[in-house]
Amino acid sequence: MQYSPESQPDGTAPVLQPGFLASVFRDLGADVPEQGTSPEESVAAHGRAAALTHHRTLTVQAEHERLADLLRRAALPVSAMDFESQLRSYEPRPYLAGEPDPTAEAEPRWEDYAPPEPPAADPDEAPSRRLLDSGYQRELAQARLRHQRELREWRTRRAEAADSGAMAARAAHEQAEQARARAVREYNETLEECRRAYRLAEPAAVESLLERALAAAEGATQDLPAPCRAVFRPLTRTAVLDLDLPPLDLVPSLSGYRLTPSGEIEPVPRPSADRAADYLRLAARLVLRALQAADAVDTDEILAGVVLNGWLRETPSGAAVCLLSVDADRDALARTRLLPSGPAPLGEEEVEHGYGDGVYADAEQDEALVRLRELAAAVTPDPYALVAVEQSGAAGSAVPTVADLSPNEFAHLVRDLLTRGGLAGWSVRLRGAAGLVATGEGDAGSALPGRWVVWASRGSDPVAVEELRTLAEAVREEGADRGLRLTSGRFSDAALDLSGTAPYEQIHLVDGDGVRELTQTHLGLPLAMGD
Repeated sequence: MQYSPESQPDGTAPVLQPGFLASVFRDLGADVPEQGTSPEESVAAHGRAAALTHHRTLTVQAEHERLADLLRRAALPVSAMDFESQLRSYEPRPYLAGEPDPTAEAEPRWEDYAPPEPPAADPDEAPSRRLLDSGYQRELAQARLRHQRELREWRTRRAEAADSGAMAARAAHEQAEQARARAVREYNETLEECRRAYRLAEPAAVESLLERALAAAEGATQDLPAPCRAVFRPLTRTAVLDLDLPPLDLVPSLSGYRLTPSGEIEPVPRPSADRAADYLRLAARLVLRALQAADAVDTDEILAGVVLNGWLRETPSGAAVCLLSVDADRDALARTRLLPSGPAPLGEEEVEHGYGDGVYADAEQDEALVRLRELAAAVTPDPYALVAVEQSGAAGSAVPTVADLSPNEFAHLVRDLLTRGGLAGWSVRLRGAAGLVATGEGDAGSALPGRWVVWASRGSDPVAVEELRTLAEAVREEGADRGLRLTSGRFSDAALDLSGTAPYEQIHLVDGDGVRELTQTHLGLPLAMGD
């Protein structure tokens, strides 16, 4: 049946025929309602599906807006939590019961009531005769009566206050105020003790200060817990931070929902690269915030550097995966602006969908990730594929092994050992994860006189003869007097046989046991060699 344009015999408007509704559905690209389903029911079902699609899309948009808000708040500056900012003060509060304080009223004294003695008419007159003056005696008697009356009234007021409990309440108030003032004073004294311990680089004091600063940094994103644990290594004066990264499902996986021609509600997935970039953008801000908190609290410059490892704890296997790792010394932290200046500008897609500032900004141009690259951070290329990176340094046992140290820590340890041994003018030429090559100058009267080329490495493989030959060539090229080959492991038998023979007389060898002895001698701290 089709639509008939003629009016009805009774003059009413024309009616829509089923054939017309079918043509409308075909024009809209929708399937024609099944036979037996009324057109009204099909239109109503289509409307319900469209409304549900819109509702689900709004839910996805809310998830995107929350992500944008977290990105913004994670980039907020961190307030310094140094010792000065943690000191407390307390001003005792007055008692506000509405009645005068009977204990604050002084007892009436006779000296305040006694009339002045009459002056002497004759300088030679005795004082006793002046005191017999009748006018003076009347004033004296009236003053005594007034003093006794007010003394009785004062005692009555004190007794009444004691009976009513006012004095007890006031005394309780004063005791409570004294207790609060004492608690503040004891807290400040404890804080001063912690400050002294921190300045002495005691691990417990440094770790306590760092963890308070890291916990305070989370205040801007309390709805996104990112706990961070701190371990301080006195050996290298380095803080090792383990940061828990947010779960992967925090970043929306969908752009929204759409209604298919068949009337089905279909999710619209986001490109995997966009989702990975969003996650890394948020993780980078959390990492930079933790670094800034540690750097800002170290006002006495106890730390020589900071190592931070970002861990994803919630994985299908249950094993934590390291997705980010930073190894930064104090100079690198000082050179780098640790928090981005603000969210990236909106693109057309963000403006159209209202997802918030900078959520879809190009990851290569994201300021937080750029800052991490300036710190030579290792960043996973794909967090959703659980591609791990090697952690720069490990927060292991109380006595670290050489393998636990980060490249910066190992370089700092070698420099500290040799400079304390007398090798000044230190200059690093090459540095990597396995070790470093540097030059140094020692005074004539020091334990290491002359110009040296130092090659220090760590690893389990024994040092071979070829490495000694390479070092001897570097000594000649640098015009140095001596060479030092230092390893955390051992030397091969052939290398040991070669040392001391021409032209290797000026090449000195230090193995892992020697490094451990130097550490104990010059730094007074133990070092475990490990494997």
